[in-house]
Amino acid sequence: MKEILIITSYFPPEIGAASNRIFHLAEGLKERNFKVSVITPLPNYPTGKIFTPYRGKFRHTSDEKGMTIHRLWIYATVSKNKVIRLLAMLSYSLSLILYFLFHKIPTTVIVQSPPLLVAFTCCTFLRSKKRKLILNVSDLWPLAGLELGALKKNFSYRVLERIEHLNYKKANLILGQSEEILTHIKILFPNKETFLYRNYPDFGIPAISPPIETAPGKIKMVYAGLLGIAQGILRLCQELDYEHIELHIYGSGAEQVNIENYIEAHPELPISYHGEVTREVLHQVLLKYDLGIIPLRNRIYGSVPSKIFEYARIGLPMLYFGGGEGESIVTKYQIGWAAKSGDYNDLNKTLSNLKKSSLNEDFREHIKASATRHFDFNKQLDTLVQRL
Repeated sequence: MKEILIITSYFPPEIGAASNRIFHLAEGLKERNFKVSVITPLPNYPTGKIFTPYRGKFRHTSDEKGMTIHRLWIYATVSKNKVIRLLAMLSYSLSLILYFLFHKIPTTVIVQSPPLLVAFTCCTFLRSKKRKLILNVSDLWPLAGLELGALKKNFSYRVLERIEHLNYKKANLILGQSEEILTHIKILFPNKETFLYRNYPDFGIPAISPPIETAPGKIKMVYAGLLGIAQGILRLCQELDYEHIELHIYGSGAEQVNIENYIEAHPELPISYHGEVTREVLHQVLLKYDLGIIPLRNRIYGSVPSKIFEYARIGLPMLYFGGGEGESIVTKYQIGWAAKSGDYNDLNKTLSNLKKSSLNEDFREHIKASATRHFDFNKQLDTLVQRL
């Protein structure tokens, strides 16, 4: 049985695409006869507070579904202060170094990036130990930060860019979640071995059931996920034309309070906030709706939201509002519609042209069939395993 270690900054019971993606990778490798161990911080995302069962602990090790999970200390925070966020990353990097010094490390290690500094710590320390390093790149940081407006092109940016390039250089194999990520890496390192590893989900497909009618004739549109700056859900609430739709929101994040306040201040608008539910419950809840919306406030090079593949698997028609490669996937496989990134007039025009009758069971079955053919988690992982 081959041993493999996965190092990540997000893992269940934390919520979100990042933790789900790494969990499915770990579980999939275990099912393919790998002895899997995971190193991750004590769970704290997205609240920035260590979850109650883990508080007061410097480290926690457990066996979960046949995998060994090592949870290490981190200075947890959701502060927007760059110095405090840097301190949080340094704290986890320090915990990793201490772990590396006193524990045996498998010869094959998968490292999640970003965060860049955490990936740099792993790549630098473990490369010197002659481990096979596989860098799993989910976002092109710092470029994504620049496009989101979180970073400026200054000295700090150039330092982060240098760290990014060193991480690529040290990795033996780089996994990228989009073609744009792999193109970016190949420009920098033409001979680097890469592999397209999409964020395909792996869960049982629920049976399709007709949406529940609450406002006859209106399309019941749902957003489910992080309520962060990148998603721009508050702006979406403000800009939508509600003549033909109602909007339902699930999730949590930095904009949550502002969204709740906006809904309270505008009771005339058909917007409902339903809080946060588990992923398993969410898959059932989504079936009540006609249409899922996948927005990005700005087009982010390299980003392909995992919601595309998750919604496709359950057969939920989708409206993509983020541009780039994600838009190409939605239109290529005919699993929904796309509006021009950042253009709310085009978004409303697209919605006004949609007919509730077109979001029927036949179209949902088409979406599920397309997902089965083109977004196969197990087929993708079987191909990856041959490279490990």
